[in-house]
Amino acid sequence: MSVPTTDRMGTAAAAVRHHYDVGNEFYRLWLDETLTYSCALRESPDDTLELAQQRKLRFHLDAIGAARAETVLDIGCGWGSMLRELSRRHSVPRSVGLTLSPAQAEFVTAQGYSGVEVHTKNWLEYEPDTRFDGIVSIGAFEHFARPTDSPDEKIGVYRDFLARCRDWLTDGGTLSLQTIAYANMSREQASSFMQQEIFPDADLPTPAEIVTAADGIFEIVALRNDRLDYAWTCEQWARRLRARRAEATALVGEEVVARYERYLKLSALGFRMGKIGLLRLVLRPYPSRFFGGADTRG
Repeated sequence: MSVPTTDRMGTAAAAVRHHYDVGNEFYRLWLDETLTYSCALRESPDDTLELAQQRKLRFHLDAIGAARAETVLDIGCGWGSMLRELSRRHSVPRSVGLTLSPAQAEFVTAQGYSGVEVHTKNWLEYEPDTRFDGIVSIGAFEHFARPTDSPDEKIGVYRDFLARCRDWLTDGGTLSLQTIAYANMSREQASSFMQQEIFPDADLPTPAEIVTAADGIFEIVALRNDRLDYAWTCEQWARRLRARRAEATALVGEEVVARYERYLKLSALGFRMGKIGLLRLVLRPYPSRFFGGADTRG
């Protein structure tokens, strides 16, 4: 039996706020200057965190053809690093960001980026008034399913998301998706600390679940696993947090700082050991004749 949409939205919002509303100033201490809170894209041992994060943003921007886009949707926009690039670098006339964190939405809105709007909404309740040339979703997909969902229910949630994205895209539009995924580890082997104290009520996808959910809706035109990039990113964050531990403790207290230090250490270890992976996927909708207008959700 599927979980009611309203229940799922409420749970997701509470879980995201538990993690992301610790305080913008706390995250500012150890993220890079763009407040990009997702896996960077590393190409050289000499890369700085800032450079690798900029490369990650360019990867997704290039994937959706941002240079030619008129409208772009960012699902899980965080503190707006992608929206900033869409506005300032590519002058996209209209970019829409979705987040479940009021603190993030307030921060992005305060930047005054031209052509950018932010909504504190779940993708389940969002009803766009236009179609988009590109959709980007970085680090949100892992929050869609719950630990109590069966494999079929998880796939149903992912399929619903992908079907909506397909319907929201213009002809020739592209979805660029980035998510953590289970690799050489099952749900049952996952850390209870991570599931309960860091990302409560969230469950990672497996690569097979994503492929199954996309079947008949999207063609996967590119897929890469950059788990070592995320191990390095977490290690960089941990190093930066240690360097400013006193300031972080003054902001949020010793318990929160210790929790984040443990979380970053465990995450880096999980990626290095191959227990979890970091998937970057580029997906394009199949031409409508292939699905004949039938409802492929669920």
